[in-house]
Amino acid sequence: MRQIAGVALDTAVLRGADFADVRVVRYRRQNLSAEDHRISGIADTDDYGLGVRVLADGAWGFAGTGDLSREAVQAAAAEAVAIARASASALREKVRLVPEPARTYVFQSACKVDPFEVPMHEKTSLLLQINERLSRNKGISKSQAFMTLRKDERLYLSTDGSDLKSEVVTTAAGYQATAVGGGDARSRSYMPPPLTRGYENINAEDLLANTDRVAEQAVMHLGAPECPVGRKDLILDPQNLSLTIHESVGHATELDRALGYEESLAGRSFATPDKLRNLKYGSDLVSFVADNTLDAGLATNGFDDDGVAAQRWDIVEDGLFVGYSTGREVAGKIGLERSNGGCRADHWGSIPIVRIPNLSLMPGREPLTLDELIADTDDGIYIEGRGSFSIDQMRCNFQFGGDAFWEIKKGRIVGMLKNVTYQSMTTDFWGSCDAICDARFWVQDGVLNCGKGDPMQIAQMTHGAAPARFRNIKVGAAR
Repeated sequence: MRQIAGVALDTAVLRGADFADVRVVRYRRQNLSAEDHRISGIADTDDYGLGVRVLADGAWGFAGTGDLSREAVQAAAAEAVAIARASASALREKVRLVPEPARTYVFQSACKVDPFEVPMHEKTSLLLQINERLSRNKGISKSQAFMTLRKDERLYLSTDGSDLKSEVVTTAAGYQATAVGGGDARSRSYMPPPLTRGYENINAEDLLANTDRVAEQAVMHLGAPECPVGRKDLILDPQNLSLTIHESVGHATELDRALGYEESLAGRSFATPDKLRNLKYGSDLVSFVADNTLDAGLATNGFDDDGVAAQRWDIVEDGLFVGYSTGREVAGKIGLERSNGGCRADHWGSIPIVRIPNLSLMPGREPLTLDELIADTDDGIYIEGRGSFSIDQMRCNFQFGGDAFWEIKKGRIVGMLKNVTYQSMTTDFWGSCDAICDARFWVQDGVLNCGKGDPMQIAQMTHGAAPARFRNIKVGAAR
């Protein structure tokens, strides 16, 4: 790997590149799915290739190849330089990278059991056993289970002198039960947090232990009354919060979007640089911390695809907007002397772009349990899990759903609801947060399939949170 990466760097320099970096990456993937009493899908892939990125005449050029012969790699490097020079003719402003010290480093995520060494029949048997337990519950018409296993092996070399290597394993599993009746269908899901851990993260005992509860709640969901239309206090669980954090904070604080570089997929942002340290993003209780050093975090890779070391930094501090996720190209646009390491590509054939880091809502500072929070809520809804969502182009006006909805009256859960959606504006919503459970209840959930860019790239990242309450939020308007 290192020798062929060196060939790419040498070729880029000989062709006139002012800067070049090379990623040689191997992606192992297994995606397994089961539907009712059969295995409905097995995808097992092994993808290996090289991407070379160059700066020449102040412009980027990039090329990738899955052919790692010397001749093909030299051709890719030469093509990257040619693309950069052609692009330079249309430049308004030359690309300038903030400095990053050269280093040699090896990163490996914790992995006790290699998921690709576990026999396939053991994995498929677990999925079928889950579905069998779901299906035996009266009223369940459809059961679905899945497992996703990933291993990324990456080598990064640059003309700055960095020599970096990483191996990251990601594992996740979950399932859904669906009840059908009365011309309606309702589901309930269970998905423990995906982590950068080995197969030890696939806890068969826990997955099986929750099947009866999930099935019973799917049936309960089918017969639940409709969500009232109006305003309610909301208590959101960590999994539901993970998606709200992702869409209303994570994407809004990617610096390329805020600068207008990225507009696909609702790609702009209201959180423009003039608002940095001037915008109240949430209440004084609300702090968001980016941490790409987080243990088992989905974006914990040791270094990004700019060759920048993983870091921890503030995005929102005590309600005040204070930071972005950046790359080496855009960090200097707001006067930063160094990138915080937020630039990643999803494939050896993709150019790195700014991505959401591991971004978490910090837990409350005072002792507070979920039961105490519910007991302190007079008229509200407790929402568990993720559902559908929509958000506008500027990441301001949004609507979210969920997976299970529990009505709260006078401090007690009195039953389930269906068709619950909540609507708000980003800063209004986070500004309404008046309570967050403490660190004992903080869970690092996350997103495995974040789409960004055109052509789209898919990335993963963790969003940790503890249950939190939001006052006087509009619900039911989607009806």
